[in-house]
Amino acid sequence: MELLKSYRKLMAFLAVCLTVMLAAYIQTVSVFPTRLILFEGQEYKYNFRNLFPISINADKSGVIQLKGNSEEDLKSIFLLSNPVSFITREKGTVNLSMKMFGFIPVKNMRVHVVPSMKLAACGNTIGVKLRMDGILVIGVSDVVTSEGVRVLPARDGGIKTGDIIVEANGRKLDSIESLVDVIDNSKGENINIKYKRANYYGNAIVKPVMSADDKKYHIGLWVRDSTAGIGTLTFYDPDTRYFGALGHGITDIDTGMLMSVGSGEILESNILSVKKGQQGEPGELKGVFLENGNQLGIITMNSENGIFGILNKDVAGRLSNRTYPVGLRNHVKLGRAKILANVEGKNVEEYDIEIQKISRQSTSGSKGMVIKIVDKRLLERTGGIVQGMSGSPIIQDGHIVGAVTHVLVNDPTRGYGIFIESMLANMRDAVEHSLKKAG
Repeated sequence: MELLKSYRKLMAFLAVCLTVMLAAYIQTVSVFPTRLILFEGQEYKYNFRNLFPISINADKSGVIQLKGNSEEDLKSIFLLSNPVSFITREKGTVNLSMKMFGFIPVKNMRVHVVPSMKLAACGNTIGVKLRMDGILVIGVSDVVTSEGVRVLPARDGGIKTGDIIVEANGRKLDSIESLVDVIDNSKGENINIKYKRANYYGNAIVKPVMSADDKKYHIGLWVRDSTAGIGTLTFYDPDTRYFGALGHGITDIDTGMLMSVGSGEILESNILSVKKGQQGEPGELKGVFLENGNQLGIITMNSENGIFGILNKDVAGRLSNRTYPVGLRNHVKLGRAKILANVEGKNVEEYDIEIQKISRQSTSGSKGMVIKIVDKRLLERTGGIVQGMSGSPIIQDGHIVGAVTHVLVNDPTRGYGIFIESMLANMRDAVEHSLKKAG
C-alpha cells in the first residue's frame, strides 16, 4: 500500500513538472515572433519570465547581440527571468535558434536589421481588385443527369471546398471561363485536375456528366476567381514606391481562405456616403472606384498582414507626401495617438484616438493593439471604426506605428491595430517576390 502511495505521488509530481515545462514552452513560443525587423543602432526589449534556461544561437556574427553579452557569447545559456534586449550593430539578416535547456527546439526567428526609414503615410481610400492565382472552390454540389440521377463528380474525384484549382488537363487556369472551356470540350471524358490544398498540391480525376437542366457537361462545383472592394492605403516608400494597405489579408467571404494573387490593382476611389456603425452592426464606407484610367498601382502579394505592391510612377504626387519615421513596437505606448482616414469624398483628415492596450507577446498578426476613437467629428460621421477604414495609418509622437485593422462589433468606437513592423516584414516579401518574377 505504501509503495502504491509513493508511486502515485511520484506520478503526480512528474505530471506537475511536465505541465509547468509545457506552459513555459508555449509561453516562449508565443513571445518571440517568427520574423522581426529592427533598425541599425537600436535596442529591442522583450519583457517576460521563464522558469527554464534558453540558449540563443545566431548563425552570423556582427549583426546583432544581446545586451550585456559580447558578440561571441550568443551561444551561452540565459535564464530568461528578466527583460531580454537585442542590440543591432549593422545592416543584415541573422537567424536565431532558441532551445530550452540547450537542446529542446523552441523557436527559429529571422531578424532583419535595416537602416532607419521614413514612409509616406496615406489614409486614402482605394478600390481593390484582386484576381486569384487559380480558381477557388467555394462549394461542391450535385448534378442531375438526364436519367434523373444525382451525382457528385467533383466530390467523388476528391475535390473539396477551399481547394484552389490551378490546372485542368495540363492547361493553366486563370479564370472561371477557362475551366468551363475545358469542361465543355471534354465531351464527358475524364479531366485531370491539379489543385492546391493548404501547402501542398494534389491531382484528381473528375468525370464530367451532362446535366438534365441545360444539356451541358458539369462537374458540380461553385467557384470564384476574383474579388473587389474598398479599403485604405496605409503607406508607401518614397524611394521604391512599394506600398502596403488594409493591415489584414483579403479572404474569401464563403470559405475564409486567404486569396492568392494572380494579378491585382488598386484604384482611386471616392466616398459617397457612410453607414454609421452601431452596437452589433458594423458600419461601412460606401464609395465608387473607376476602373479605366485611374489605376494607382499593382498588387503583388496578399498576406495576413495586408496587401502589398508597387505604385505607378505618375501617382505618388497624387497621394499624401507627409513622411514619418517608422516607430517599431517598442516605441508604441498607451495613450493619445492619431489616425489618418478618408471618410468623405477624397479628403484625408487626422482624427484623435487612444491606444488602450498593446500586445507584448508577439509582433505578428493584425491585432497588436487595441484602439479607441475619441474624436467627436469622426464619431458623428461614422460612429467609430467602419468597414473600409482598414489600413488607416496610426501616428504617435510623430512616428507611423501601425494601422487600423478590425472593429469590435459590440463597440464600434473600439477596434484593433497592427504594428507597422509586421506590415514592413511582408513588404520585404512582396519586393523579393516581384523581383523574382521580373528576373
